[in-house]
Amino acid sequence: MSIPVIIISEQDSTSKLFESYIKELEHLKFFASTFDFDKAYNAIKELSKVLVIVDISHYQELALNFVSKITSEFPLSRVLVASEKQDVDLVIRTLRVGAGDFIPMPLIKQDFINSVKKIYNDLTGNKQKKSKCRVISCYSNKGGVGKTSIASNLAYELAKITKENVALIDLNFQFGDITTFLDLKPSFNISYLLENIDNVNEGFVLAAMEKYKDTSLYVLADAPFGTQNEKTFINDISRLFSALRNTFSYVIVDMSAGVDKKNIKILENSDLILLIAIVNLPSLRNCQRCIEMLEQTSIDRSKINIVVNRYMENDEISSDEVESVLGKNLYWKVPNNYFTMMSAINKGEPASVVNPDSNVALSYKNLALKVSDSVYRQ
Repeated sequence: MSIPVIIISEQDSTSKLFESYIKELEHLKFFASTFDFDKAYNAIKELSKVLVIVDISHYQELALNFVSKITSEFPLSRVLVASEKQDVDLVIRTLRVGAGDFIPMPLIKQDFINSVKKIYNDLTGNKQKKSKCRVISCYSNKGGVGKTSIASNLAYELAKITKENVALIDLNFQFGDITTFLDLKPSFNISYLLENIDNVNEGFVLAAMEKYKDTSLYVLADAPFGTQNEKTFINDISRLFSALRNTFSYVIVDMSAGVDKKNIKILENSDLILLIAIVNLPSLRNCQRCIEMLEQTSIDRSKINIVVNRYMENDEISSDEVESVLGKNLYWKVPNNYFTMMSAINKGEPASVVNPDSNVALSYKNLALKVSDSVYRQ
């Protein structure tokens, strides 16, 4: 099956280079080259399946609006974006408006061919996952530092930004609060999933989890008090994460406090560990001890990243002093905003729903961008 290709670029030399590479590939057929968005739109409208290559080095905003229009109006079209500008924010924006991939210029031929093949597989039904799944665990060995707030808001923002399936897992047995923070009453919980772990597939996993409103966020609730056997869970946790990795692009885990076998097993199965602390001496001392204990396990130190919650610029202890005490750079600082966060918790909604312009809502959004950026970089 030959897929027609339309090339849009201000530079004739760029169009000719794209055209020459396309002509080397079977199953793709060069159709037209233009720098006029209206002509390209009319041509796409007449075709069934089509690959559109758009150079956004010039007229960036106009080009991104065009990409968004094409991907929303023509579900059988796919767009590959190229640009001489390669900053991370531009890549994220490009993917958010629906582009199938982003490639930098000057072109590297093999990278271009790999991107085109991936989009061709998508168009012909051999679709692959956009990104490798990442398990991100929110952890602290001390309670009351805001793990659940960070986990729930990060998961919500990731689902909004990436439009990919995101799982939020409550592994704080006995005292889990995820369903309260998001005002959910799920039909199933983690015990149901573990009882059927031998038979899980993508459809079963999605059915066993509670979808959050009209987003791509799915929540797996903690087990009712006293029903989950932690010894059984430790044996099954690797299989649980394997099932989740096959279904989701991101898995956010809200953990219980403390260092025990269950938590160590969760952290071993995590790709990124957000170690949560607040800026006071008891919390920092606990965080320091936690890092020391984790370093005695098989957990890779590079996975451990410090997130300071309820941060204030005028704190007596500066962020530089925190980094000096902990021996690690801070990964993120979530600002202190008592009124927005209490309102969000009491209403059972994310911070960006309650007050989208607040500093804490913007911080969670940017934290999600940082996490998703690292996946796109990989």
